[in-house]
Amino acid sequence: MMIDLAVWLILLPLIWASLAFMAGPGRGARLAIPALGLQLLLVLLLAGTVSESGAIGLAVGGWGAPLGIDLAADGLSVAMLLLTQVIALPLAIYARSYFQVKAPEGRYFWPLCGFLLAGLNGLYLSADLFNLYVTLELVGLAAVALVAADGGSRQLVAALRYLFATLLGSGSYLLAVALIYAAYGTVSMATLAPVITAEAPFVVWLAGGLMLVGLMIKTALFPFHFWLPPAHGGASAPVSALLSALVVKASFYLLLRLWLGPFAGLTASAGLLGWLPATLGALAIFWGSCQAIRAQRIKMLIAYSTVAQLGYLFLIFPLLTSEAALRAGIMQAFAHGLAKAAMFMAAGVLIKATGQDRVDSLAGAAQQLPLTMFAFGLAGVTLTGLPPSAGFLAKWLLIEAAIGQGAWSIAVVVLVGGLLAAGYVFRVLRQGFLLVPAIAADAPSFHPVPRTLEWMALLLAAASALLGLRGVELMELVALGGAA
Repeated sequence: MMIDLAVWLILLPLIWASLAFMAGPGRGARLAIPALGLQLLLVLLLAGTVSESGAIGLAVGGWGAPLGIDLAADGLSVAMLLLTQVIALPLAIYARSYFQVKAPEGRYFWPLCGFLLAGLNGLYLSADLFNLYVTLELVGLAAVALVAADGGSRQLVAALRYLFATLLGSGSYLLAVALIYAAYGTVSMATLAPVITAEAPFVVWLAGGLMLVGLMIKTALFPFHFWLPPAHGGASAPVSALLSALVVKASFYLLLRLWLGPFAGLTASAGLLGWLPATLGALAIFWGSCQAIRAQRIKMLIAYSTVAQLGYLFLIFPLLTSEAALRAGIMQAFAHGLAKAAMFMAAGVLIKATGQDRVDSLAGAAQQLPLTMFAFGLAGVTLTGLPPSAGFLAKWLLIEAAIGQGAWSIAVVVLVGGLLAAGYVFRVLRQGFLLVPAIAADAPSFHPVPRTLEWMALLLAAASALLGLRGVELMELVALGGAA
């Protein structure tokens, strides 16, 4: 009975998104916020069921594969569902205050947000390769539309670049699905797992390579990151937070699920294969951090930080023979999701208050907007990996797994990456704490902003910092069934 509720995690956002569209531009908040609260409750109930019974599955409508649609929930998928709802609810409350009813960038935020969340929930519950493609496309197209919603030339160019990237990644993935179906006559992950072995024909290896490249493009892993900074840096703050905190995690989750599931026979036999994404992840950390340190605009700084922080997720692939590596990856996904949503939300407050999007325009922000600067600082604590934050726990687990397997280079990358993150975080904090005399000719002017914006940013930042104290429960959930 409880797994039947999982179906509502897909249907509910589709319903309120459709109703929000019919209600008219900018009028979906009253539908979305209570529905998101209900979605969070459903995930908590599902997490309780998985904790008691282990991995569970459902044949939708009684028709299982290959004729019907199979859904499945285990610790890994439930953890990602939980991250999605925990971020989406405060973000929706933030967006309601951020967007004016007739603001052009918020006209279709609510229906597009609903369709995107339906795609994310469906992706985490899907159990066959083709349905994963369908949900991945729904997420990608909704995300592109959200970037373009403002209608400005810069946003449209960024959206077109994002569209090109998402279609290229999805096309590569779909071609791989077709090759797998031609080889085995099924796309069910449970059916494929025992039959794909190291002796698989070349076409299966080719399919695996296509999936790897396609999903790295959609996750914006270096050097496939070309679309992410303009898309995340140019969209409105609620959209940037949604994309950075949640959307890029979907393709990472799918890659991780395939790596440990249907393609485990291939990845286990090709021992050095895991070093490809890990090497690109290390390059992403260094390159993204350097670009963030140099960035002049606040949101571009945070966007390049996303490129860097995503690199940590891929450092785990050569270490996945250790359970600690999987736990480190999921903890990093939580830490980054919560902290990056808080950072973009704080940046939105600063931009609304000052009317500017430049780091050098933040002087006096700590005096005028102390909650916002505190939220940005807490999120920075998580990104740099300082205790007791979730970022510290994620990096600790990753270093522990790396040293345990003799991969000292990964441990060094993690430590250096933390120092680089401190560089761009403290650059913003330093500017915000500068004191500017009110009589100075260039003194920035601060306009009042709704307090809800500040409190929602602070809520997610505090969650990212305090999760490290309660990480045991999350790690126990991830270990239940499925990929673990």
